[in-house]
Amino acid sequence: MKSFRNLYPQIITWYNLHEAWRKARKGKRGKVPAASFEYHLEYNLLALQEELTNKSYQPGAYHSFFIHEPKRRLISAAPFRDRVVHHALCNVIEPIFDRTFVADSYANRAGKGTHRALDRCQQVSRRFRYVLQYDIRQFFPSIDHAILCQQLARKIQDEDVLWLIDQILASGRGVLSEQYSMVWFPGDDLFAVNRPRGLPIGNLTSQFWANCYLNSFDHFIKRELKCKGYVRYVDDFLLFADDKRTLHAWHAALRDRLAKLRLTIHPRAQPRPVSEGIPFLGFVVYPTHRRVKRRKVVHYRRHLREQLRKYADGEIDQQSLQASVQGWINHVRYGDTWGLRKAILEEVVL
Repeated sequence: MKSFRNLYPQIITWYNLHEAWRKARKGKRGKVPAASFEYHLEYNLLALQEELTNKSYQPGAYHSFFIHEPKRRLISAAPFRDRVVHHALCNVIEPIFDRTFVADSYANRAGKGTHRALDRCQQVSRRFRYVLQYDIRQFFPSIDHAILCQQLARKIQDEDVLWLIDQILASGRGVLSEQYSMVWFPGDDLFAVNRPRGLPIGNLTSQFWANCYLNSFDHFIKRELKCKGYVRYVDDFLLFADDKRTLHAWHAALRDRLAKLRLTIHPRAQPRPVSEGIPFLGFVVYPTHRRVKRRKVVHYRRHLREQLRKYADGEIDQQSLQASVQGWINHVRYGDTWGLRKAILEEVVL
């Protein structure tokens, strides 16, 4: 396996830090933290560069809040200056790891994304009769720091980069502790409960490291199980085959492999015909068509009514309302939703 050294000087260059700031500010320029950082841009970037150079950099505290769609999750936002550092790190090391990822991993990767994952899911469903669908229990709260660091260190042989990674990891320790229910694995002692674990949902680094964490698992499925029909998006993954016996055989192997990563899957997964539809990324995917999940439609109707109320009360302008509606249309048009879009847009009366 090829390893990489002398990466830290690339991370802390002025050009890379400036490019990291440009990425971090995308869609955030109207927010106070981003605007405040930009107001004294050169000073703030030079201060970050100096802290990273002499290794006095310390990440700040997270701001955490809950979202409830599609399910209740704790989102933790790092301070803006720390997000600049996250981008600076990922600018350099993400390409090193991305080229090792399997083609069927679609989350948080350039040229991939939800819509391509949906396309792939539908393509594979036309080739196989059955699907086995999993999601990993408590995925982000369960990610073990020691295992993750071992995986990263196999390719990154730069002590300064590993120091920065440890600083970012340490800043997120305990953020998701209340979201994690202890799971005991073979060989654990009483001190296993104190193992550092958890990646804050909302960090760029967390999204990237989640792919790194499951990379060996992806290769296990493709190379050892020789599964020709596989799609993964973060912690949701699908395995396809032409018979249930094969999928049942894979189930035990998957469970054992994930245990090596200190991860578990929900026990309810069972093989089923693809003709019944595959609930995936907000859609129900059939070999011949796609539908938006009913729960997603109900949620958007409520959201649209709230947006219309805000517009009527003068809290938002027409441009903001149109942007919200257009964003939803751009997403659901990847399904067979002409009638649904028509019905919902008829409710919009300005």
